[in-house]
Amino acid sequence: MRISRFISLLTIPFLLATTTLPAAAREKDSDKIVVVLDPGHGGKDFGAVDNGANEKSINLAVAKKVAALVEKKLKDVKVVMTRTTDTYLTLQQRADVANNAHGDLFMSIHVNSVDKKNKNRRKVAGSSVYVLGLHRDQDNMKVAMRENSVIELESDYKEKYSGFDPSKDESYIIFEMAQKRNLGESIRVAGDAQNELVKTAGRANRGVRQAGFWVLWATSMPAVLVELDFICNPESVKCMTSDEGTDKLAESLFNSIKKFVERHS
Repeated sequence: MRISRFISLLTIPFLLATTTLPAAAREKDSDKIVVVLDPGHGGKDFGAVDNGANEKSINLAVAKKVAALVEKKLKDVKVVMTRTTDTYLTLQQRADVANNAHGDLFMSIHVNSVDKKNKNRRKVAGSSVYVLGLHRDQDNMKVAMRENSVIELESDYKEKYSGFDPSKDESYIIFEMAQKRNLGESIRVAGDAQNELVKTAGRANRGVRQAGFWVLWATSMPAVLVELDFICNPESVKCMTSDEGTDKLAESLFNSIKKFVERHS
């Protein structure tokens, strides 16, 4: 009984908000496909920090290169970025940018890490791409909790996010009830991005996964969250902070976007 009451109270404002989104998407005044790139973290939110690097800077550098490739090579595509500078945005603000732009695809770019107590943290490596869904294992849950924890930087986050607590398992019940109309296309984009990160950027393959990321839940379009590699691994950091490495990472994500555009042109 307690769980059912929790679900009802927590999801009512979200359901009211999302019911208006498809209508808004139909009001797009351009024939161009709109791709929204979201460099995770920014400003006072550094994201993961290790090996002399920080996540927010890597995310932005790769996203800018993806945007440049799209603008140069895909003339019928409009790129919208949630941030182009070292700016702090809440998770909801990021989703709002995507929804207000009537996006056709949302791609959030991040860097992974593991707890400092993990004995293998210097060796763990590889890319993974997430779509919205239930946590199939504890590792997925930990990644979602880490990325969602940014909302704790907001003093009134419990009011803004209707009681959602990124550190509590029971809060994630809401994602089980999320609409699934975009899941199929999200999985296709995630698969393409993951394959490209392995083939083009030479990343180890950690697969396509499902987890409860707020920013994926709050967008009204196919959406994926990319974890480029692990910042706690010194060798992975060399790739993610070098010009050659970021070029390859950006090319990988661009190729997956190009495939999405070809399916919908």
